[in-house]
Amino acid sequence: MFERFTKGARDVVTGAVTQAERTSASRVTDEHLLLALLDSRGTRSAFAFASLGVLDRRASVEAGLADARRQGGMSPADTAALAGIGIDVARIVSTVEETHGAGAMRVGGWAKRGWTSHRKFAPEAKKALEQSLRIALGRGDKEISDAHILLALTVRPGVVSEVLADHGATHGALERALFG
Repeated sequence: MFERFTKGARDVVTGAVTQAERTSASRVTDEHLLLALLDSRGTRSAFAFASLGVLDRRASVEAGLADARRQGGMSPADTAALAGIGIDVARIVSTVEETHGAGAMRVGGWAKRGWTSHRKFAPEAKKALEQSLRIALGRGDKEISDAHILLALTVRPGVVSEVLADHGATHGALERALFG
């Protein structure tokens, strides 16, 4: 599949590995793919992010991702669903952090790879890359671009798609900005 990636898409994948290394994450996640897309310049995804104002709110996007990590990977929808049955996630996180220290519920952890420096891709990141292939094929495109990776992140449920949607980068809005 990697041979079908454009240079921009390959840059996103290698950028995601760099993001994981920078944060000492044990695996490359879909969050790292998003951060690499946000770092892209001169690509379709960069144009789409700029046209939707996401680049101007990068700090807010990163804060949304960090909040989810701090809450054990729970998305805003997960938190809202639990609040609906009377569970206050913020209070639980505060209590756990008072007892075990700041970031005790943090998702990601430190890298534990043994003798190799190669970082593996987490299942959600692999699925996002597979979804980018499906999106490209569905559009009749012969190559997988950064735009396909970005769209793949928006169709998969979870923190990344919710944070993007909270910043106006829904699947529909991005599709219009990318291909409209």
